[in-house]
Order: sequence, then C-alpha cells, then structure tokens
Amino acid sequence: MSEYLQVHPHNPEERIIKQVVDVLLRGGVIVYPTDSTYALGCHIGDKNALDRIRRIRQLGSKHNFTLVCEDLSSLASYALVHNSAYRILKAYTPGPYTFILKATPEVPRRLMHPKRKTIGLRVPDNTIAQAILHKLGEPIMSTSLILPDEDQQLVDPYEMRLKLGKLVDLIVDGGICGLEPTTMVDLVEGVPEVLRTGKGDPEPFL
Repeated sequence: MSEYLQVHPHNPEERIIKQVVDVLLRGGVIVYPTDSTYALGCHIGDKNALDRIRRIRQLGSKHNFTLVCEDLSSLASYALVHNSAYRILKAYTPGPYTFILKATPEVPRRLMHPKRKTIGLRVPDNTIAQAILHKLGEPIMSTSLILPDEDQQLVDPYEMRLKLGKLVDLIVDGGICGLEPTTMVDLVEGVPEVLRTGKGDPEPFL
C-alpha cells in the first residue's frame, strides 16, 4: 500500500513536505492537491515514474504532460517566453491555468509535443503544492488525476486511497479538491488561444 499523509491545507508541516520530496527524489509517483484538481506527479527526470503514470491513466505516447512550477522565473527556465506571453504569465500566475509554450532544451524530449516541441506549464495557487515545489527546487511532472474508467477527476483522498493504494507511492491528503481542470491557453504564437475552458476565467483570452 502507498503512504498516506494528511497535510494542513494552509500551513503545511515541514517534516511532511520533506517526506513528499524524498519520495519524488527516489523516483516515486505521488498524488497531490493543486488549485484545480488533484494531480499525479513525479520527478521531471524519471522516465520509469513517467511510464508508471502512463499505465495508471492508460495514456498514449503523445499525451502532453504539464510541468508544474513554483513561480514565473522557474517556468521561464523550461519555456521560450516572448514579451507578450510574459505579460500574460505575470498577470495570471499563480492560478488555475495551463499555458502551452515552446519548450527549451531543459525539457526532456519525451515530455514535449512530438511535432510542435511545446510543453504545458503552470504555477498553482495552492499552499501545499507550493511548499512541495519550493522544497524540491524544480518542477513536478504532472497530469490530472482522472482514471481510465471514470468520467471525472477524483476529489476525495479517501477514495483515492481505495483506488490507487497499490499503484502510487504516496497520497498527499490536503482535503477535498475541485472537479474543474485548469483552463488551457496556447501562447506559442503570441496571440492567446483557449484550448480548454476550466476553472480559470477564459474571458481575458477570448
């Protein structure tokens, strides 16, 4: 069975955050809360952990993963950000948005869109996620927690424990999370294009 750690949603305990980061650095797969839904995550450089997430969600090789970053400066290390995109990112991060941008050489090829060489990046407005990212010192490779036989994301950590207890290494319980995924905005060409409407208000990009 996976580890199951309850974390204070507004004042995460440092010793617990360290345990989460230790699992990531050992190549583990975790479930953790964000400002939209719970997510599956692993270390950016761990191919085996990535393959495990693909199996859990039954994802094909062309599925786009998201790099969840602590802040805008961290995000800029993994994406090519021109001036117009930077203004948008500064205004709407942290928040429930995923932005599609051209990837830099820092991004492993297996994480990029195979043809466009793009990557999804986001900065969550969630205290627990931020504490993990700060302690880890680099992004978490992530995808939404929605199982192949489900119509929507899991929101209750207890249910996650029942369904994922043997498939992941750690479940971080930060309380009930939302159902809406992030709003996804393509910034590759400089002009915003909304690819998916979710929790983040899409109106500024329409």
